[in-house]
Amino acid sequence: MTDEARPRLAALPRTPALALPPRRRRRRWLWLAAGVVLALLVAAGVATRKAEVQASSVMTAYPSAQYAQLTASGYVVAQRRAAVSSKGTGRLIELKVREGSPVKSGELIGRLDASDVDAALVAAQAGLRQARAGVGQAEAALRQAQVELGNAEAELQRSLGLVQQGFVSAQAVDAARRRADAARAGVASAQAGIASAQGGVAAAQAQIQVQQVNRANTEIRAPFDGVVLVKNANVGDMITPFSSAAGAQGAVVTMADMGTLEVEADVSESNVGKVRIDMPVEISLDALPDARFRGSVTRIVPTVDRAKATVMTKVRFEQIDPRVLPEMSAKVVFLSQRPGEGDFKPVVAVNPKTVVERDGRKVVLRIDGDTLLAVPVSPGRTLGDALEITGGTLKPGERLVLSPADKLVGGARVTVAGK
Repeated sequence: MTDEARPRLAALPRTPALALPPRRRRRRWLWLAAGVVLALLVAAGVATRKAEVQASSVMTAYPSAQYAQLTASGYVVAQRRAAVSSKGTGRLIELKVREGSPVKSGELIGRLDASDVDAALVAAQAGLRQARAGVGQAEAALRQAQVELGNAEAELQRSLGLVQQGFVSAQAVDAARRRADAARAGVASAQAGIASAQGGVAAAQAQIQVQQVNRANTEIRAPFDGVVLVKNANVGDMITPFSSAAGAQGAVVTMADMGTLEVEADVSESNVGKVRIDMPVEISLDALPDARFRGSVTRIVPTVDRAKATVMTKVRFEQIDPRVLPEMSAKVVFLSQRPGEGDFKPVVAVNPKTVVERDGRKVVLRIDGDTLLAVPVSPGRTLGDALEITGGTLKPGERLVLSPADKLVGGARVTVAGK
C-alpha cells in the first residue's frame, strides 16, 4: 500500500466484526421478553392451581344405630283390609263416602237400586196377609165342624135312649151314629186345614225374610271401623259380586283398619337366623325421613320366596303415628337391644374418614366455596357407618373433605371432584 492511500483508508468508518444489524437486535429482545412473560405465567398458574378433593356431607344420625344387627326394606301394610262389595247385583244409586272418609262398623257406605226387591217384598207381604186370612177361614171351618159334631153326638144320644124304649128303629140309630162319625171327620179336616193355613203363614213370613235379606244386600255397609283408601265405583255403575261381567264393578270401595298397620320386610334367608320374635327394631319411612319409630318383630312367615331368596318378617309399631299410611316404603333396622328414649334423638354425624388431626387436635376440613376451613370437632360414638360429632359448629348438609391429604390445611383452595 502506498503512502498516499493510507490516509484515505483511515478516514473510512469502522464497523465491529461481530456487530448485528439494528433490526435483528430488536427481534432478539422481543423473544427474550416473551420468554420471561411465559415463565411468569407458568409460575403464576402453578401457584394458583387448586387441589382436587372428594367430598362428603354432614348428616343426621340416630344413636340407636349403634345397636344395629341387620337392615331390611319393605312396605307398610294394613293387616285388616277389605274390598267392600255387595252380595246383590244392581246399579249403584248412592255412594256416601270418598277417599279418606272414616267409617264405623255397620255404617252405610252405598246403596244399590232395590226397586225390584221392594216389589217382591210387597208381594211377599201380601202373601202373608192372604195366608193369615186362610188361617181365619180354617178356624171358622173348624168351629162349624165342631158345632156339627156336637149336634150329631147329641142326636145320637137321643136315638140311643129312644131305641131302648122302642120309639125309633135300629136303622135310625145307625144313621145318627154315621152323622156323628162324619162330624168328627169334619172336625179333623178343619183342624188339618188350620195347620195347612198356618204353614202357609210361615212360608209367607219366610218369603218376607228372604226379600228383606235381598233388600239388605242392596245396602253396602262397612264391615269394621276403618278408613276408605280407594273408591272403586261411581254412582251409575253396575255392581255385581262377580265382576267378570263386562262393564261391571266388583268392589265399591277398598278400606283398611289403620290400627292394624304393620311393616312387611324381606329379610335375606342367609340372615333370617339373626331375627327372633319380639326382637326390637327401628322403623324409618322414606316419606318421613326425620322420624324414627319403635317396633318389634311379631311374626316370621315360615316360607322362603325362592325368586328373591328372602323371608317375610312382619313388624308392628309400638305406637302408630297418624302420618303413617299403607303402602309407604319402609326401612327396618333390627337391633341387638331395646334402645332408650335418648337413642331416638337425632345427632350430627360425619363419615369417619373426614376427621383428621392438625396441630394436635381433631378437625374436619369444611368446604366453603373453593376454600377450606378447619373446624375443630370432638368425635363421639360410632353409629353404624357414621361417627357422632359432639362439638363444633357443623350443620347437616355441609360438605367436608373426604380423606384429606396431609398437605391440606385451612385456607387452601380446592375443587371438588366430579363437580
